[in-house]
Amino acid sequence: MKRLVPVLCLALAAAHAFGENYLINGGQESRIRYRLTQRVQPAPGTRTLTLSYVVPGDFSSPTYNQRIEDFRLTFSVPPSERKDETDNRGNAVVRVVWNRPSAAIDVSMQFTALNRTVLQTLRSAAPYPPVRPPADAAAYLKATEQVQSGDPGIRSRAAELVRGVTTEFDAVQRILSWVVDHMRYVTPPQQYDALYSFTSGKGNCQNYSHLAAALMRAAGIPVRIVNGVTLKQPYTVKTPEGEFAFRLGQGRHSWIEVLFPDLGWVPFDPQQTELFVSNRFIRAEVGLDNKETVNDGLVRWTQSGDRGGQPVFEEGITGEFVSDQVSLNMEKQAYGPRNMLVCPDVKAEFVPVTVAPPPPPITVPRDRLDRLDYTRRFVFGNLDFPAGADFLVTRGPAERGAAGEFRMEKNFLVETAEYVTTKMTQYAQVFVLKKPLKLRRIGLALHAFGGNGQLWVELVRDAGGKPGAAIATSDFIALDGIPRKPGYDWVDFSFDASPPVLSPGKYWICLGFTGSPVVNWFYTYGKPVGPVDGTRYKGVYDADWSGALAYEFNYRIAGHTPE
Repeated sequence: MKRLVPVLCLALAAAHAFGENYLINGGQESRIRYRLTQRVQPAPGTRTLTLSYVVPGDFSSPTYNQRIEDFRLTFSVPPSERKDETDNRGNAVVRVVWNRPSAAIDVSMQFTALNRTVLQTLRSAAPYPPVRPPADAAAYLKATEQVQSGDPGIRSRAAELVRGVTTEFDAVQRILSWVVDHMRYVTPPQQYDALYSFTSGKGNCQNYSHLAAALMRAAGIPVRIVNGVTLKQPYTVKTPEGEFAFRLGQGRHSWIEVLFPDLGWVPFDPQQTELFVSNRFIRAEVGLDNKETVNDGLVRWTQSGDRGGQPVFEEGITGEFVSDQVSLNMEKQAYGPRNMLVCPDVKAEFVPVTVAPPPPPITVPRDRLDRLDYTRRFVFGNLDFPAGADFLVTRGPAERGAAGEFRMEKNFLVETAEYVTTKMTQYAQVFVLKKPLKLRRIGLALHAFGGNGQLWVELVRDAGGKPGAAIATSDFIALDGIPRKPGYDWVDFSFDASPPVLSPGKYWICLGFTGSPVVNWFYTYGKPVGPVDGTRYKGVYDADWSGALAYEFNYRIAGHTPE
Protein backbone atom coordinates (compact mmCIF):
# COMPACT_ATOMS: atom_id res chain seq x y z
CA MET A 1 0.00 0.00 0.00
CA LYS A 2 1.29 3.43 -0.89
CA ARG A 3 0.82 6.23 1.58
CA LEU A 4 1.65 9.88 2.18
CA VAL A 5 4.77 9.99 4.36
CA PRO A 6 7.88 12.13 4.92
CA VAL A 7 10.66 10.43 3.01
CA LEU A 8 14.33 10.64 2.36
CA CYS A 9 15.52 8.30 -0.38
CA LEU A 10 14.76 4.77 -1.50
CA ALA A 11 16.87 1.67 -1.76
CA LEU A 12 16.42 -1.28 -4.06
CA ALA A 13 15.76 -4.60 -2.35
CA ALA A 14 13.53 -5.51 0.57
CA ALA A 15 15.44 -6.87 3.57
CA HIS A 16 16.10 -6.03 7.19
CA ALA A 17 15.84 -2.38 8.23
CA PHE A 18 19.13 -0.93 7.07
CA GLY A 19 20.20 2.05 4.99
CA GLU A 20 22.22 5.20 4.87
CA ASN A 21 19.55 7.82 4.24
CA TYR A 22 19.91 10.99 6.27
CA LEU A 23 17.05 13.40 6.76
CA ILE A 24 18.38 16.97 6.91
CA ASN A 25 16.69 20.23 7.91
CA GLY A 26 17.70 23.81 8.64
CA GLY A 27 19.60 26.24 6.48
CA GLN A 28 22.75 28.03 5.36
CA GLU A 29 23.10 31.68 4.42
CA SER A 30 26.39 33.23 3.33
CA ARG A 31 27.86 36.30 1.71
CA ILE A 32 30.85 35.16 -0.36
CA ARG A 33 33.50 37.24 -2.08
CA TYR A 34 34.55 35.06 -4.99
CA ARG A 35 37.65 35.54 -7.09
CA LEU A 36 39.05 33.52 -9.96
CA THR A 37 42.55 34.42 -11.17
CA GLN A 38 44.25 33.10 -14.28
CA ARG A 39 47.62 33.60 -15.90
CA VAL A 40 47.97 32.67 -19.57
CA GLN A 41 51.37 32.76 -21.25
CA PRO A 42 50.90 32.45 -25.03
CA ALA A 43 53.29 30.14 -26.90
CA PRO A 44 55.64 31.72 -29.47
CA GLY A 45 53.95 32.06 -32.87
CA THR A 46 50.41 32.42 -31.47
CA ARG A 47 48.25 34.31 -33.99
CA THR A 48 45.06 34.55 -31.93
CA LEU A 49 44.18 33.64 -28.35
CA THR A 50 40.52 33.38 -27.32
CA LEU A 51 39.28 32.94 -23.75
CA SER A 52 35.64 32.31 -22.80
CA TYR A 53 33.84 32.92 -19.52
CA VAL A 54 30.28 32.38 -18.31
CA VAL A 55 28.85 35.07 -16.06
CA PRO A 56 27.11 33.39 -13.09
CA GLY A 57 23.49 34.47 -12.80
CA ASP A 58 20.78 34.57 -10.18
CA PHE A 59 18.96 31.30 -9.53
CA SER A 60 16.03 30.32 -7.32
CA SER A 61 14.68 26.91 -6.35
CA PRO A 62 12.76 25.50 -3.37
CA THR A 63 16.08 24.66 -1.66
CA TYR A 64 19.14 26.41 -3.19
CA ASN A 65 19.20 30.11 -4.12
CA GLN A 66 21.96 32.30 -5.57
CA ARG A 67 22.19 36.06 -6.13
CA ILE A 68 25.20 37.65 -7.84
CA GLU A 69 26.37 41.23 -7.23
CA ASP A 70 29.32 43.42 -8.31
CA PHE A 71 30.53 41.24 -11.18
CA ARG A 72 33.88 42.34 -12.63
CA LEU A 73 36.06 40.76 -15.31
CA THR A 74 39.44 42.44 -15.90
CA PHE A 75 42.56 41.75 -17.98
CA SER A 76 46.14 42.95 -17.52
CA VAL A 77 46.51 43.18 -21.33
CA PRO A 78 43.47 44.77 -23.03
CA PRO A 79 41.91 42.29 -25.49
CA SER A 80 41.71 43.08 -29.20
CA GLU A 81 38.03 42.12 -29.20
CA ARG A 82 35.29 41.36 -26.66
CA LYS A 83 31.89 39.85 -27.38
CA ASP A 84 29.06 39.41 -24.84
CA GLU A 85 26.28 37.03 -25.85
CA THR A 86 23.66 34.60 -24.56
CA ASP A 87 23.82 31.03 -25.84
CA ASN A 88 20.86 28.79 -26.67
CA ARG A 89 20.75 27.44 -23.07
CA GLY A 90 20.49 30.91 -21.55
CA ASN A 91 24.11 31.17 -20.38
CA ALA A 92 25.67 34.66 -20.49
CA VAL A 93 29.01 34.14 -22.28
CA VAL A 94 31.94 36.56 -22.60
CA ARG A 95 34.49 35.85 -25.34
CA VAL A 96 37.72 37.85 -25.52
CA VAL A 97 40.35 37.70 -28.26
CA TRP A 98 43.98 38.83 -28.44
CA ASN A 99 45.72 39.16 -31.82
CA ARG A 100 49.38 38.05 -31.86
CA PRO A 101 49.77 38.10 -28.08
CA SER A 102 53.24 37.70 -26.62
CA ALA A 103 53.14 38.88 -23.00
CA ALA A 104 51.51 36.92 -20.18
CA ILE A 105 47.87 37.82 -19.62
CA ASP A 106 46.48 38.00 -16.08
CA VAL A 107 42.73 37.61 -15.74
CA SER A 108 40.58 38.37 -12.69
CA MET A 109 36.90 37.49 -12.31
CA GLN A 110 35.34 38.85 -9.11
CA PHE A 111 31.82 39.01 -7.72
CA THR A 112 29.83 38.69 -4.52
CA ALA A 113 27.53 35.69 -4.19
CA LEU A 114 24.66 35.78 -1.72
CA ASN A 115 23.93 32.07 -1.37
CA ARG A 116 21.18 30.51 0.68
CA THR A 117 20.11 26.88 1.16
CA VAL A 118 16.79 26.31 2.93
CA LEU A 119 15.87 22.74 3.90
CA GLN A 120 12.30 22.48 5.05
CA THR A 121 9.52 19.99 4.26
CA LEU A 122 8.84 19.77 0.52
CA ARG A 123 5.56 18.58 -0.95
CA SER A 124 5.33 17.12 -4.43
CA ALA A 125 2.38 15.49 -6.14
CA ALA A 126 4.06 15.34 -9.57
CA PRO A 127 2.79 12.10 -11.18
CA TYR A 128 4.70 9.35 -12.88
CA PRO A 129 4.73 8.77 -15.81
CA PRO A 130 5.53 12.49 -16.00
CA VAL A 131 3.41 15.06 -17.79
CA ARG A 132 4.68 16.52 -21.06
CA PRO A 133 7.33 19.14 -20.17
CA PRO A 134 7.11 22.74 -21.41
CA ALA A 135 8.79 23.45 -24.75
CA ASP A 136 11.88 25.06 -23.19
CA ALA A 137 12.52 21.93 -21.10
CA ALA A 138 11.87 19.27 -23.76
CA ALA A 139 15.48 19.44 -24.99
CA TYR A 140 16.62 18.06 -21.64
CA LEU A 141 15.08 14.70 -22.51
CA LYS A 142 17.50 14.16 -25.39
CA ALA A 143 20.21 11.51 -25.59
CA THR A 144 23.69 12.89 -26.27
CA GLU A 145 27.24 11.65 -26.78
CA GLN A 146 27.85 11.75 -23.01
CA VAL A 147 24.30 11.11 -21.75
CA GLN A 148 23.38 7.93 -23.65
CA SER A 149 19.80 7.67 -22.44
CA GLY A 150 18.89 5.71 -25.58
CA ASP A 151 21.33 2.87 -24.83
CA PRO A 152 19.38 -0.41 -24.44
CA GLY A 153 21.10 -1.31 -21.18
CA ILE A 154 20.47 2.10 -19.62
CA ARG A 155 16.85 2.09 -20.82
CA SER A 156 16.30 -1.39 -19.40
CA ARG A 157 17.79 -0.48 -16.03
CA ALA A 158 15.74 2.74 -15.83
CA ALA A 159 12.54 0.83 -16.59
CA GLU A 160 13.40 -1.74 -13.91
CA LEU A 161 14.07 0.93 -11.30
CA VAL A 162 10.84 2.87 -11.86
CA ARG A 163 8.54 -0.11 -12.35
CA GLY A 164 5.32 0.36 -10.40
CA VAL A 165 5.99 3.92 -9.16
CA THR A 166 3.25 6.56 -9.37
CA THR A 167 5.12 9.77 -8.49
CA GLU A 168 8.10 11.49 -10.06
CA PHE A 169 9.73 11.78 -6.65
CA ASP A 170 9.56 8.03 -6.17
CA ALA A 171 11.10 7.47 -9.62
CA VAL A 172 13.89 9.99 -9.11
CA GLN A 173 14.99 8.72 -5.73
CA ARG A 174 14.94 5.09 -6.85
CA ILE A 175 17.28 6.01 -9.69
CA LEU A 176 19.52 8.16 -7.51
CA SER A 177 19.78 5.49 -4.82
CA TRP A 178 20.94 3.01 -7.46
CA VAL A 179 23.53 5.47 -8.79
CA VAL A 180 24.91 6.12 -5.28
CA ASP A 181 25.36 2.40 -4.64
CA HIS A 182 26.56 1.53 -8.16
CA MET A 183 29.22 4.25 -8.53
CA ARG A 184 32.64 4.65 -6.93
CA TYR A 185 34.35 8.03 -7.10
CA VAL A 186 37.68 8.02 -8.94
CA THR A 187 39.60 10.87 -10.53
CA PRO A 188 40.58 11.11 -13.26
CA PRO A 189 38.43 8.37 -14.88
CA GLN A 190 39.22 6.86 -18.27
CA GLN A 191 36.05 8.35 -19.77
CA TYR A 192 33.39 10.80 -18.63
CA ASP A 193 30.21 9.50 -20.26
CA ALA A 194 27.20 7.77 -18.72
CA LEU A 195 27.71 4.44 -20.50
CA TYR A 196 31.28 4.13 -19.20
CA SER A 197 30.03 4.71 -15.64
CA PHE A 198 27.11 2.34 -16.16
CA THR A 199 29.41 -0.52 -17.18
CA SER A 200 32.44 0.23 -14.97
CA GLY A 201 30.84 1.71 -11.84
CA LYS A 202 33.57 4.37 -11.73
CA GLY A 203 33.86 8.08 -12.38
CA ASN A 204 34.17 11.63 -11.14
CA CYS A 205 31.52 14.32 -10.75
CA GLN A 206 30.90 14.42 -14.52
CA ASN A 207 30.23 10.69 -14.57
CA TYR A 208 27.81 10.83 -11.64
CA SER A 209 25.93 13.66 -13.37
CA HIS A 210 25.87 11.99 -16.78
CA LEU A 211 24.73 8.60 -15.44
CA ALA A 212 21.99 10.07 -13.23
CA ALA A 213 20.82 12.22 -16.16
CA ALA A 214 20.85 9.28 -18.60
CA LEU A 215 18.72 7.07 -16.35
CA MET A 216 16.26 9.85 -15.54
CA ARG A 217 15.95 10.97 -19.18
CA ALA A 218 15.43 7.33 -20.18
CA ALA A 219 12.55 7.35 -17.68
CA GLY A 220 11.09 10.49 -19.30
CA ILE A 221 12.26 13.01 -16.67
CA PRO A 222 13.99 16.22 -17.89
CA VAL A 223 17.48 16.73 -16.44
CA ARG A 224 20.04 19.40 -17.21
CA ILE A 225 23.76 19.32 -16.44
CA VAL A 226 25.09 22.16 -14.30
CA ASN A 227 28.70 23.35 -14.16
CA GLY A 228 30.13 25.65 -11.56
CA VAL A 229 32.52 25.76 -8.65
CA THR A 230 32.53 24.33 -5.15
CA LEU A 231 34.26 26.11 -2.27
CA LYS A 232 36.28 24.41 0.45
CA GLN A 233 34.72 26.19 3.43
CA PRO A 234 33.64 23.26 5.67
CA TYR A 235 30.37 23.10 7.57
CA THR A 236 29.05 20.79 10.25
CA VAL A 237 25.64 19.21 10.70
CA LYS A 238 24.39 18.20 14.13
CA THR A 239 23.31 14.57 14.60
CA PRO A 240 22.07 12.66 17.67
CA GLU A 241 25.55 11.08 17.90
CA GLY A 242 27.59 14.27 17.53
CA GLU A 243 28.66 16.17 14.43
CA PHE A 244 29.00 15.27 10.77
CA ALA A 245 31.42 17.51 8.87
CA PHE A 246 31.12 18.16 5.13
CA ARG A 247 33.88 19.62 3.00
CA LEU A 248 34.35 19.89 -0.75
CA GLY A 249 37.43 20.43 -2.85
CA GLN A 250 37.77 23.99 -4.15
CA GLY A 251 37.42 23.95 -7.91
CA ARG A 252 35.27 23.04 -10.88
CA HIS A 253 32.29 20.76 -10.27
CA SER A 254 29.40 19.21 -12.19
CA TRP A 255 25.93 18.44 -10.84
CA ILE A 256 22.34 18.22 -12.13
CA GLU A 257 18.96 19.93 -11.94
CA VAL A 258 15.75 17.90 -12.27
CA LEU A 259 12.43 19.35 -13.42
CA PHE A 260 9.39 18.77 -11.20
CA PRO A 261 6.14 20.29 -12.57
CA ASP A 262 5.13 21.49 -9.09
CA LEU A 263 8.60 22.49 -7.80
CA GLY A 264 10.45 23.72 -10.89
CA TRP A 265 14.12 22.98 -11.52
CA VAL A 266 15.64 21.52 -8.34
CA PRO A 267 19.40 20.87 -7.88
CA PHE A 268 20.91 17.49 -6.95
CA ASP A 269 24.54 16.54 -6.40
CA PRO A 270 24.17 12.90 -7.46
CA GLN A 271 27.28 11.92 -5.51
CA GLN A 272 25.52 12.48 -2.18
CA THR A 273 22.55 14.88 -2.07
CA GLU A 274 18.97 14.81 -3.33
CA LEU A 275 16.77 17.85 -3.98
CA PHE A 276 19.43 20.32 -2.80
CA VAL A 277 23.05 21.40 -2.94
CA SER A 278 24.81 23.32 -0.19
CA ASN A 279 25.46 27.03 -0.45
CA ARG A 280 29.16 26.21 -1.01
CA PHE A 281 28.18 25.72 -4.68
CA ILE A 282 28.58 28.58 -7.19
CA ARG A 283 26.27 27.89 -10.16
CA ALA A 284 27.50 29.09 -13.58
CA GLU A 285 26.50 27.16 -16.71
CA VAL A 286 23.82 24.66 -17.81
CA GLY A 287 23.48 22.39 -20.83
CA LEU A 288 22.62 18.95 -22.16
CA ASP A 289 25.96 17.46 -21.08
CA ASN A 290 29.53 18.43 -20.28
CA LYS A 291 30.43 18.52 -23.97
CA GLU A 292 28.02 21.42 -24.27
CA THR A 293 28.86 23.19 -21.02
CA VAL A 294 32.39 24.09 -22.14
CA ASN A 295 32.18 27.86 -22.55
CA ASP A 296 33.29 28.68 -19.02
CA GLY A 297 37.07 28.42 -19.02
CA LEU A 298 37.51 27.44 -22.68
CA VAL A 299 40.92 28.35 -24.17
CA ARG A 300 41.38 28.48 -27.96
CA TRP A 301 44.26 29.61 -30.14
CA THR A 302 45.71 29.55 -33.65
CA GLN A 303 49.38 29.41 -34.62
CA SER A 304 51.55 30.80 -37.38
CA GLY A 305 52.96 28.21 -39.79
CA ASP A 306 54.38 25.04 -38.25
CA ARG A 307 55.39 26.61 -34.97
CA GLY A 308 54.15 24.42 -32.16
CA GLY A 309 53.50 24.84 -28.47
CA GLN A 310 50.50 25.66 -26.36
CA PRO A 311 49.73 28.33 -23.79
CA VAL A 312 50.96 27.85 -20.23
CA PHE A 313 47.86 28.15 -18.06
CA GLU A 314 47.47 28.49 -14.30
CA GLU A 315 44.31 29.14 -12.31
CA GLY A 316 43.43 29.89 -8.71
CA ILE A 317 40.06 30.14 -6.96
CA THR A 318 39.34 31.81 -3.63
CA GLY A 319 36.11 32.28 -1.73
CA GLU A 320 36.05 34.60 1.28
CA PHE A 321 33.01 34.03 3.50
CA VAL A 322 32.23 37.55 4.72
CA SER A 323 29.31 36.11 6.67
CA ASP A 324 28.32 32.49 7.16
CA GLN A 325 25.32 31.27 9.12
CA VAL A 326 24.80 27.50 9.32
CA SER A 327 22.12 25.74 11.33
CA LEU A 328 21.64 22.16 10.10
CA ASN A 329 20.47 18.96 11.73
CA MET A 330 20.19 15.47 10.30
CA GLU A 331 19.18 12.02 11.45
CA LYS A 332 19.81 8.61 9.96
CA GLN A 333 16.77 6.68 8.72
CA ALA A 334 16.18 2.93 8.84
CA TYR A 335 16.10 2.54 5.04
CA GLY A 336 17.95 3.65 1.96
CA PRO A 337 21.02 2.84 -0.13
CA ARG A 338 24.20 1.33 1.28
CA ASN A 339 26.08 4.56 0.67
CA MET A 340 25.27 7.93 2.17
CA LEU A 341 22.49 10.01 0.63
CA VAL A 342 21.20 13.22 2.24
CA CYS A 343 17.82 14.79 1.50
CA PRO A 344 15.30 17.18 3.08
CA ASP A 345 11.97 15.90 4.35
CA VAL A 346 9.59 15.27 1.43
CA LYS A 347 5.93 14.35 1.53
CA ALA A 348 4.99 12.24 -1.47
CA GLU A 349 3.60 8.81 -2.30
CA PHE A 350 6.26 6.12 -2.26
CA VAL A 351 7.01 2.64 -1.01
CA PRO A 352 10.17 2.59 1.15
CA VAL A 353 12.56 -0.22 0.32
CA THR A 354 15.67 -1.28 2.22
CA VAL A 355 18.86 -3.17 1.47
CA ALA A 356 20.35 -6.04 3.42
CA PRO A 357 22.94 -5.04 6.04
CA PRO A 358 26.53 -6.14 5.40
CA PRO A 359 27.47 -9.41 7.09
CA PRO A 360 29.57 -9.07 10.25
CA PRO A 361 33.28 -10.00 9.97
CA ILE A 362 34.17 -13.58 10.84
CA THR A 363 36.22 -13.76 14.00
CA VAL A 364 39.22 -16.06 14.21
CA PRO A 365 40.53 -17.26 17.63
CA ARG A 366 43.97 -15.94 18.57
CA ASP A 367 45.53 -19.40 18.86
CA ARG A 368 44.43 -20.22 15.33
CA LEU A 369 45.69 -16.86 13.98
CA ASP A 370 49.17 -17.57 15.27
CA ARG A 371 49.29 -21.01 13.63
CA LEU A 372 48.44 -19.78 10.10
CA ASP A 373 51.12 -19.46 7.43
CA TYR A 374 51.12 -15.85 6.13
CA THR A 375 52.69 -16.10 2.67
CA ARG A 376 50.28 -14.48 0.18
CA ARG A 377 50.93 -10.78 -0.53
CA PHE A 378 47.91 -8.60 0.08
CA VAL A 379 47.18 -4.92 -0.64
CA PHE A 380 43.84 -3.16 -0.35
CA GLY A 381 42.28 0.17 0.57
CA ASN A 382 41.15 3.40 -1.04
CA LEU A 383 43.83 3.28 -3.72
CA ASP A 384 42.55 5.67 -6.41
CA PHE A 385 43.81 9.24 -6.35
CA PRO A 386 45.66 11.49 -8.83
CA ALA A 387 49.22 10.86 -7.63
CA GLY A 388 51.62 13.68 -8.45
CA ALA A 389 48.96 15.92 -9.99
CA ASP A 390 49.67 19.66 -10.18
CA PHE A 391 46.34 21.19 -9.20
CA LEU A 392 47.24 24.59 -10.65
CA VAL A 393 47.12 23.04 -14.13
CA THR A 394 43.37 22.98 -14.63
CA ARG A 395 42.98 22.39 -18.35
CA GLY A 396 42.80 19.22 -20.35
CA PRO A 397 45.16 18.29 -23.17
CA ALA A 398 45.22 20.41 -26.32
CA GLU A 399 42.88 19.26 -29.11
CA ARG A 400 43.06 20.35 -32.74
CA GLY A 401 39.79 21.40 -34.31
CA ALA A 402 38.58 22.82 -37.60
CA ALA A 403 40.59 25.41 -39.55
CA GLY A 404 43.73 24.68 -37.54
CA GLU A 405 42.31 26.00 -34.26
CA PHE A 406 43.50 24.39 -31.02
CA ARG A 407 41.48 24.27 -27.80
CA MET A 408 41.80 23.26 -24.15
CA GLU A 409 38.73 22.72 -21.98
CA LYS A 410 38.52 23.00 -18.21
CA ASN A 411 38.86 19.83 -16.23
CA PHE A 412 37.30 18.82 -12.93
CA LEU A 413 40.44 17.74 -11.10
CA VAL A 414 40.31 19.33 -7.64
CA GLU A 415 42.51 19.04 -4.60
CA THR A 416 40.48 17.25 -1.93
CA ALA A 417 42.64 17.14 1.17
CA GLU A 418 42.55 17.87 4.88
CA TYR A 419 45.28 19.63 6.87
CA VAL A 420 45.85 16.87 9.44
CA THR A 421 48.80 18.06 11.52
CA THR A 422 47.02 20.79 13.43
CA LYS A 423 47.62 20.75 17.19
CA MET A 424 43.90 21.10 17.91
CA THR A 425 42.34 18.21 15.94
CA GLN A 426 43.10 14.53 15.47
CA TYR A 427 41.91 12.39 12.55
CA ALA A 428 41.28 8.66 12.16
CA GLN A 429 40.32 6.42 9.22
CA VAL A 430 38.73 2.98 9.55
CA PHE A 431 39.54 -0.07 7.44
CA VAL A 432 37.74 -3.40 7.46
CA LEU A 433 39.57 -6.72 7.10
CA LYS A 434 37.69 -9.72 5.72
CA LYS A 435 40.56 -12.16 6.26
CA PRO A 436 43.47 -12.56 8.71
CA LEU A 437 46.46 -10.34 7.94
CA LYS A 438 50.06 -9.97 9.08
CA LEU A 439 50.46 -6.22 8.71
CA ARG A 440 53.63 -4.81 7.13
CA ARG A 441 52.81 -1.32 5.85
CA ILE A 442 50.13 1.35 6.07
CA GLY A 443 50.39 3.91 3.30
CA LEU A 444 48.73 7.34 3.39
CA ALA A 445 48.29 9.71 0.44
CA LEU A 446 50.12 12.76 1.81
CA HIS A 447 51.74 16.00 0.73
CA ALA A 448 54.28 17.69 3.00
CA PHE A 449 54.34 21.45 2.52
CA GLY A 450 57.04 22.21 5.09
CA GLY A 451 57.71 22.54 8.78
CA ASN A 452 59.65 20.04 10.84
CA GLY A 453 59.18 16.99 13.01
CA GLN A 454 58.21 13.36 12.60
CA LEU A 455 55.12 11.38 11.56
CA TRP A 456 53.90 7.93 12.54
CA VAL A 457 50.76 5.81 12.43
CA GLU A 458 48.92 4.26 15.36
CA LEU A 459 46.98 1.07 14.62
CA VAL A 460 43.90 1.14 16.87
CA ARG A 461 41.10 -1.30 17.70
CA ASP A 462 37.47 -0.51 16.95
CA ALA A 463 35.30 0.28 19.97
CA GLY A 464 31.65 0.47 18.98
CA GLY A 465 32.28 2.23 15.69
CA LYS A 466 34.98 4.59 17.00
CA PRO A 467 38.75 4.36 17.63
CA GLY A 468 39.60 2.46 20.82
CA ALA A 469 42.78 1.00 22.31
CA ALA A 470 46.10 1.08 20.47
CA ILE A 471 47.46 -2.18 19.01
CA ALA A 472 50.76 -1.15 17.40
CA THR A 473 52.83 1.85 16.36
CA SER A 474 54.68 2.20 13.07
CA ASP A 475 58.27 3.33 12.62
CA PHE A 476 58.73 7.10 12.73
CA ILE A 477 59.34 9.07 9.51
CA ALA A 478 61.22 12.37 9.60
CA LEU A 479 59.42 15.09 7.69
CA ASP A 480 62.55 15.91 5.69
CA GLY A 481 62.52 12.29 4.49
CA ILE A 482 59.30 12.88 2.53
CA PRO A 483 60.24 14.09 -1.00
CA ARG A 484 59.04 17.58 -1.94
CA LYS A 485 57.26 17.21 -5.27
CA PRO A 486 53.98 18.31 -6.84
CA GLY A 487 50.76 16.79 -5.60
CA TYR A 488 50.21 13.79 -3.37
CA ASP A 489 51.94 10.43 -3.17
CA TRP A 490 52.03 7.38 -0.92
CA VAL A 491 53.99 7.68 2.29
CA ASP A 492 54.44 4.17 3.70
CA PHE A 493 54.69 3.59 7.45
CA SER A 494 56.44 0.33 8.35
CA PHE A 495 55.43 -2.20 11.01
CA ASP A 496 58.26 -4.59 10.10
CA ALA A 497 59.94 -4.31 13.50
CA SER A 498 57.03 -6.19 15.09
CA PRO A 499 54.31 -6.95 12.53
CA PRO A 500 50.92 -7.41 14.23
CA VAL A 501 48.69 -10.32 13.22
CA LEU A 502 45.09 -9.13 12.80
CA SER A 503 41.84 -11.05 12.85
CA PRO A 504 39.04 -10.04 10.43
CA GLY A 505 37.22 -6.94 11.65
CA LYS A 506 37.41 -3.15 11.92
CA TYR A 507 40.61 -1.24 12.69
CA TRP A 508 41.53 2.42 12.74
CA ILE A 509 44.46 4.38 11.34
CA CYS A 510 45.41 7.38 13.50
CA LEU A 511 48.11 9.76 12.26
CA GLY A 512 50.53 11.04 14.91
CA PHE A 513 53.20 13.72 14.72
CA THR A 514 55.78 15.69 16.67
CA GLY A 515 57.14 19.16 15.99
CA SER A 516 55.29 21.45 13.60
CA PRO A 517 54.82 19.63 10.28
CA VAL A 518 52.46 21.04 7.64
CA VAL A 519 50.95 17.97 6.01
CA ASN A 520 47.74 17.35 4.03
CA TRP A 521 46.03 13.96 3.68
CA PHE A 522 44.14 13.41 0.42
CA TYR A 523 40.53 12.23 0.58
CA THR A 524 37.88 10.89 -1.80
CA TYR A 525 34.29 12.13 -1.98
CA GLY A 526 31.89 9.73 -0.33
CA LYS A 527 32.88 6.35 1.10
CA PRO A 528 34.11 4.22 -1.80
CA VAL A 529 35.62 1.49 0.41
CA GLY A 530 34.58 1.73 4.05
CA PRO A 531 31.46 2.43 6.13
CA VAL A 532 29.75 5.82 6.14
CA ASP A 533 30.86 6.66 9.70
CA GLY A 534 34.41 5.40 9.14
CA THR A 535 36.26 8.73 9.05
CA ARG A 536 36.45 10.44 12.44
CA TYR A 537 37.89 13.50 14.17
CA LYS A 538 38.05 14.97 17.65
CA GLY A 539 39.72 17.75 19.57
CA VAL A 540 43.07 16.76 21.04
CA TYR A 541 41.72 17.25 24.58
CA ASP A 542 38.47 15.35 23.93
CA ALA A 543 38.02 11.72 24.94
CA ASP A 544 35.21 10.88 22.49
CA TRP A 545 35.62 10.69 18.70
CA SER A 546 32.16 12.22 18.26
CA GLY A 547 32.88 13.98 14.95
CA ALA A 548 32.40 12.14 11.63
CA LEU A 549 33.51 13.26 8.17
CA ALA A 550 31.53 12.85 4.96
CA TYR A 551 34.52 11.63 2.96
CA GLU A 552 37.17 8.90 3.12
CA PHE A 553 40.93 9.42 3.43
CA ASN A 554 43.03 7.57 0.86
CA TYR A 555 44.98 4.71 2.44
CA ARG A 556 46.49 1.35 1.54
CA ILE A 557 47.06 -1.66 3.79
CA ALA A 558 49.86 -4.07 2.83
CA GLY A 559 50.94 -7.36 4.34
CA HIS A 560 50.46 -11.09 3.98
CA THR A 561 47.42 -13.33 4.33
CA PRO A 562 47.24 -17.14 4.62
CA GLU A 563 47.21 -19.19 1.41
